[in-house]
Order: sequence, then C-alpha cells, then structure tokens
Amino acid sequence: MTEIMGSMRTAHLLLVMRALLVLVFLSWLMIWVVMPTKTYRNKWSTELLSATLSTFLGSQGTWMLIFTFPILLISVVGCLYLHLAERSRYFKRGEISRRLRGWWKPALVKGPLGVISAVEIAFCFMFLFLVIWALYMYITGGLSEVSSGVAAKYGEKLWEAKLYDVGLQFGLTGNMCVAFLFFPVARGSSLLPLIGLTSESSIRYHVWLGHLVMALFTAHGLCYLIVWVINGRIYKLLKWRSVGISNIAGEVALLCGLAMWAVSFPRIRRSMFELFFYAHYLYIPFLLFYLLHIGFSAFCLILPGLYLFLVDRFLRLLQSRRRVRLLSARLLQSEAMELNFAKAPGFSYNPTSVVFIKVPSISSLQWHPFTVSSSSCLEPENLSIVIKKAGRWTHKLFEQLSQPSLQRLEVAVEGPYSPGSIDFLSYDSLILVSGGSGITPFISIIRELVHHSATLSTKTPTILLISSFKTTADLTMLDLLLPISNATTTTNFSQLQLQVMAFVTREQQAPPPAANGDAEAKKLIYFNPNPSDAAVAPVLGPNGWLWLAAVISSSFLAFLLLIGLLTRYYIYPIDDNTNEVYSYTKRALLYLLVMCWCIAAMAGLAVLWNKKVNCKEGRAPATAPAMMPKNLWTLGGEIESEPREALLGGCNVQYGERPNLKKLLLDFGDKSSMIGVMASGPSSLRREVAAICSSTLAKNLHYKSLSFIW
Repeated sequence: MTEIMGSMRTAHLLLVMRALLVLVFLSWLMIWVVMPTKTYRNKWSTELLSATLSTFLGSQGTWMLIFTFPILLISVVGCLYLHLAERSRYFKRGEISRRLRGWWKPALVKGPLGVISAVEIAFCFMFLFLVIWALYMYITGGLSEVSSGVAAKYGEKLWEAKLYDVGLQFGLTGNMCVAFLFFPVARGSSLLPLIGLTSESSIRYHVWLGHLVMALFTAHGLCYLIVWVINGRIYKLLKWRSVGISNIAGEVALLCGLAMWAVSFPRIRRSMFELFFYAHYLYIPFLLFYLLHIGFSAFCLILPGLYLFLVDRFLRLLQSRRRVRLLSARLLQSEAMELNFAKAPGFSYNPTSVVFIKVPSISSLQWHPFTVSSSSCLEPENLSIVIKKAGRWTHKLFEQLSQPSLQRLEVAVEGPYSPGSIDFLSYDSLILVSGGSGITPFISIIRELVHHSATLSTKTPTILLISSFKTTADLTMLDLLLPISNATTTTNFSQLQLQVMAFVTREQQAPPPAANGDAEAKKLIYFNPNPSDAAVAPVLGPNGWLWLAAVISSSFLAFLLLIGLLTRYYIYPIDDNTNEVYSYTKRALLYLLVMCWCIAAMAGLAVLWNKKVNCKEGRAPATAPAMMPKNLWTLGGEIESEPREALLGGCNVQYGERPNLKKLLLDFGDKSSMIGVMASGPSSLRREVAAICSSTLAKNLHYKSLSFIW
C-alpha cells in the first residue's frame, strides 16, 4: 500500500513538472515574440542592461542569463521528469499521448517535405509566423529610423541606406533561426524525449532550419555586398574590428555555411555521403567566426541550443573513446550483417533505439547510425545491430568480416539513443510494412513482443509483417528475427501471434535449392576480443538523466561564476583605466574558452565518478567471456528448425508481384480495434502507406514512420 501511494505521488509530481515545463517554455517563447519590437529594443533592453546584475556579469552575461537560463531550466527539469517517469508504475506516457493520436495522423503526404502530420504542420506554421513577424518588425522598425539625413551622413543614397538596413534585419532574423538549429541534433538532450522524439526522427527539422538559416544569411550578405560594390567600398570586405562588427569574420562564416549548404541537398548528400560528412565539420569554423562577427552579446541568443549540443558532444566524445567488445557476427546471403556486442548487465533501452558506430580500420572519423535489432529484455547481455551492404563504408566492413583470418574487429559505439516511449504496446494490432533493409527497426519490436508474450500476463498485439525484397537471397533477412543469445533457448515463440507476408519483386518463382543447402546462406563468426574491450554501457551510468541534470546545472553555474569574476576583476579594470574598450574579439574567445572548459570539467568528473562507482560495485564489468557460448539451437552457424518454424511458420512468400498495401491494410483486423501501422523503407513506400492511413476508410489505422532516411 505504501508503494502504491508513493507511486501515485510521483505521478502527481510528474504532472506538476509537466505544467512547469510548459509555462517556462511559453515564457521563453514570449521573449522571442517581443524582442523584434521597437519598445523592447529602445526601452526594455536598455533597462535590462542597466540592472544591477550587469555590473557583475556585464551586458553579455545578462543577455546570456535571459536567453539561456529558461532553456537550461527546462532541460534540467526535463531530466528529472524523465528519470521519475521511467520508474513510475502509474504514469503511462503512452496513454496520455493516445488522446492526441488523431493529430499525428498524416495530413500532407505529397510534397518535398515528405509525410507531415497535422501537429507538425501546426508547429511549422507557428514557427514561420514567428519568423515573418520578426522579419517584418525588424525591417519596419529599422526603416523608420533611416532618413535622407542619416544616409547623407554616411555618404550614401537613401535607397542604399535602406538596403543596408534591410540586410541587417535579415541577419538578425537569421540569428533567431540559428537559436533553434542545434536542438534536433543534441542526441542525448532531454528536450527531444520530452515530446516523444529522437534526434534521428527529428533530423529533418534540423535540415529545414538549415535551409532557412542559410537563405536569410545569404540575403544578409548580398544586401551588404551590393551596397559596397555600387559605392566603390569593396575594401570593407576585408575590415576587421576589435570593437564592433568584423566583416571578414562574417564572410568566412558565410562561406563555411554555403559549403555545408551546397552538399546538404538530397541528391548530392546520398550520392556523395563522405563529402557531405566531412564538409559538415565546417560547423566548427562557422560557429567560431560567426561568434567573432556578431560578438558574444548577440551570440547569447543562440547559446541555449549550442550549450546543450556541446554538453552532448563532449559526453559522446568520452563514450566513443572506449572500444567495445564485439562478440560475434552473422553474415547472410543477402549481404546483410548482424553484429553482436557485449552489453552491461542491467542496461536497458527501448526498441527502435539507434547507435552510432565507428570502425577505425575503415575510417577514424566516420560515424554511421544503425537501428538496434536486439531487445534488452530478451537478450540481457547482448546488443545487436543489422547492417546492409550498400555504400562504400559498408562494403569495406563486409569485406573485413568475410576474411577467414579475422580474430578481432575494433569498434567504437555511441548510444544507444532510445525513443521516449514504446507506444506500440498500446495497440490491439500492429501492421509492420518494410521495404528491403527497412525491416531492421521491426526486428527489435518483434523480439520485444516475443519477450512480452512469453513472460507478461498483459495482452500482446497481433502482428502482420509485410516485407518486400528484390531477390530470394534477401529473404534471409527474416532469419534475423531470431536472436542468437542463450537467453532465447527457453523462450516459447509460439505464443506470439505473428503473420509474415514476404514479396520477392524481381523473381517470378522460387529458385531451386542449392546443392550445399543453407551452408552458404548464413555464416556465424565468433571473435576473440581484447580483454580491455568494454561492454556497451551508458556513459553516465544507470541514473543517466540525474547525472545529465547535474552536469548541465553545475557547468552553467560555474560558467556564470567565472565570467562574472573575469568581467568584474579583469575586463572592467581595463575599460576603466584605459581610453579603449576591451577587444570584443578577445572577450568572445575568452568567454567561449571558459564555457568549453566548464562543460568539459563537469562532464569529465561525472563520467569518472560513475566509472569509479561501477568498478567498485561490479555493475558494468569491463570484460566479457573470451568466447561467446554457442546457442543450444545453433550448430555450425546454422539455426535449427524448431524455433524458426515456431516464429516464422506462417510465412507466406509470393514472387513476381508487389504487395497490394491498400487491400492488406484495410482488410486486416477488426474495424473497431486500434491498429498501429509502421512503415520503414523507401520514401515511396512510406508515402503510399501514409496515404492509405490518412484516408477516410482507415479511421482505426494510426501511422508512424520508423525510417531514418532523410
């Protein structure tokens, strides 16, 4: 009884925290709405800068506190919220989101933006309204102060002065958009899980914002360039000021941004991914010269998202320095690979989680995302991913794994990054539609449901898996539905209601069986890892959300304290005792260095403390058995037929045709039941499934895309 009351109090506390998060976010958003107005710029901003706080922090510190503190507060409270929600038995986030599920149905299927829900359309319109409002207020407010007298004072014509001012307003609006640019790519941040997103599913928001930012910054630069060329003041391109705006720094930042923008369009990005990947490292000089161009005061507007990104980036750096223990690999005739890693005991993650892996023998810089195919419940000691041989990097990986002399493969792992909830358990039935290697996200879902059907008393959704493949060899991807860990030997697969329909589109009939049977179809390789290789484990330990809240709050407080001391006892004395203002460039670089040091120090201390505690308690052993024990139902790399028949006995393979998705989806299940439809694969497949689910005939179908192809 005491436990129940405690859980209910936790649920009430979570509701209060959610209300607080919404209130703080709306307050922060109102700052952005009011900021472009003349009243804010001419009156309120002056009063804020003359406040007592600016005496200690300086004007830059005051702006930083105004714009950064609300978001970091949301992030810290969000970490506490997620920590409590994971441990609450009476607060089901999936049930709350169920009331709003209709808003997430596809509302726009055709178009360059892909499949868009009603909620996404609403937020896009609100954000565009904010951008248009800011641009309108900036331009009208700025032009109202431009007159013939002002233009003559600077030796310009009236239209030139107005174009000059319009360029400035384009830059201010672009700066506002940059403030939102880094939120979707902060993988370990608490902001995305709070609204049920991951960085992989929200990466398209980063892409949209990137296009908008570069369009505004390009217009900003062109306005200035036109005025300078017409006036014969092209020399201003090389102007660098120690106090004020540095033109050359802005030009370098713009060139870096244009280089990243040029290779980010889908056709170039997919055909030349390595060029896109390496070009995106230009974000480092872009941010550095952007800071030197606008100064730290204006840079404070974009600091919230950048601060969380830097915290996440440093934690990822610490995690990626460890080499993980690769236990085994499964190579299929379809040229798909399943890699099995040792996992720290007790470390759990949700299905459809994503990890980023790096193989130094192929590339020391490239990180590639892959969906986790294992279930932490069904396979408590292993974590597996599936990789399909497609691009240059995967070709090299397949070649290395195919070498008979290979004894060990050095791999680094970041993640896994889990979705906020596993809402597929709340459906009566599930329809999983995949194309080719798009079946990968569904493997973890099916394995999770295998565990639920065998161990829990709750009802498990019935599953219809519709998979399209090009050739018969690709059918071996279905064998990956079966894990190879010892934990599955006692699992009763027959309790899962699974129906599999496979379609082979480029072959008219099944080929004759090979003379050597299935020996070439599957190859199971066991490695001899290095004893120093570690198991996959969370970088901040089992209480990661609490430690993340501590890192963010402590590093920000240390940052405020240090810049306050620097401003009060180092910068102000120089300003007061000399006739010159302290260099903006030096001030910006000094503040940036202090911020990075505070983040690195606090994150490093948190990681070292968790490593020390784990070593004492033995919760995350650094090593695993030198040789992974063979499964009781695997012999010579082949899977025995009993578990396979139990799980895939109802598999229906059809050759020479594509699935009639409309008929299969509309005819499945009871019309009164709630059916979740998930699609993964090519964009044409996802659009077709989304169009069916958004029709009036499919009111009980609820669509969700699980593809990370952007």
